[in-house]
Amino acid sequence: MNSEKTENNQTSSKDKNKTVIQLIWGVALVLAGIGVFFRIPQVMPKIAQIEHFSGVMFFIRFCFYLIGILLIGGGSIKIYNHYSK
Repeated sequence: MNSEKTENNQTSSKDKNKTVIQLIWGVALVLAGIGVFFRIPQVMPKIAQIEHFSGVMFFIRFCFYLIGILLIGGGSIKIYNHYSK
């Protein structure tokens, strides 16, 4: 009987640690996405100086913004799932 309680406590403790880690990961994803949005205006002029990429600047800018949106979206979903439980 006592060992069953210990196993249940360990299992719930592991589940709690897992959800806290997922929450931290979600916050990190959102912050990384926000960082991408702040960094794009600083990086784009440097990329434009490279001759090879000068013709596809719109596509590169689109990809950077898409990465930022996906990071923020994924992190938001993780945070929402953590608080909806």
